[in-house]
Amino acid sequence: MTTTQPSADVGDVRVSRTTPMKAMVTTKPIAPHLPQLNRAQELAILARCLYDEGYCDHLAGHITYKQPDGTFLVNPFGLTWDELRSCDVMTMAADGSEVAGQWTITPAITLHVELHKARHDVGVAIHNHSRWGTIWADIGRAPEIYDQTGALYHGGVAVYGEYWGPVDDARNARDVVSAMGDANVCLLANHGVLILGEDIEQAYLRAMSFEWRCRQAWHVAAAGGGRPMDPEAARNYGDFFNHHPFTGLFQAEARRQIRKDPNVLE
Repeated sequence: MTTTQPSADVGDVRVSRTTPMKAMVTTKPIAPHLPQLNRAQELAILARCLYDEGYCDHLAGHITYKQPDGTFLVNPFGLTWDELRSCDVMTMAADGSEVAGQWTITPAITLHVELHKARHDVGVAIHNHSRWGTIWADIGRAPEIYDQTGALYHGGVAVYGEYWGPVDDARNARDVVSAMGDANVCLLANHGVLILGEDIEQAYLRAMSFEWRCRQAWHVAAAGGGRPMDPEAARNYGDFFNHHPFTGLFQAEARRQIRKDPNVLE
C-alpha cells in the first residue's frame, strides 16, 4: 500500500497531490500462521479486539454476524467482551429469537433485528458505548480526521440526534436505522455508536479506525486545535479500504488475543 503525499500549502489553500493507493503484493508469508478460525471464534476474537480498542462499557454492546443460512451469531448479554469465548457465542433467528446457545441474548438486540431487515448488505453489525466515540455522540457531530489511521474508513457518519429510551423498543430501533440510512457508521446521541461491515475484517477495521479518529480529534482539540487531514487525501486513502482489506491487520490482532488467552478459541 502506498500512502498519500502531503498537500502543498499556497496561503490558506491546499493543492491536492494525492497518489494512487495500491494493493500490497507479497511473495512470502508476512507473519506466523494463524489457525483456521470458525465463525464463532471469529466473533469471539473480534469482541476481544474491540474491547482493547475502547468498546468496553461493562455489559453494554452487541455484535451480530450474519450466517449463510440466514441466522446470526451474537454475543450473549451477561459476558463482557474481553471474556467471550467461541463456546459462549449464541445463535439467533432473523427475528431475534434464540436458536442455540447456553446463555441469554440481550433484549436490545432489537436494534440489530431492525437494522438487518433494512440493510441486507451488512454482514457484521457492532453496537457499543465506546470510550471515545460516545463523547462525539454526546457532542452530536462527527469528529474531523487528523491522520491516516483515522482515515481508514471513508464514508458517511450519520448522527441520530435524539434519545427517547433504549433500543429494545422497536420504535426507537427503527428510528436509529432510518437516521443511519446507507451510512456504515452512526453516532447515537446520549448513547453510543453503531458500526457496520460486510465481514469480520472490515467491521474491525472500521470500528478500530473510527474510535481512533474520535480519540485523536479529542486530544487535538484539548491541545488547542490542529490541522485536519486534506479531505481529498482522506477520501483517497479511506475509499481504498472500502474495497480492499488491510493486509494482515485482523490476523495480527487475532494472534495477539490468542497469545493473551488461548481459551478464546474454546
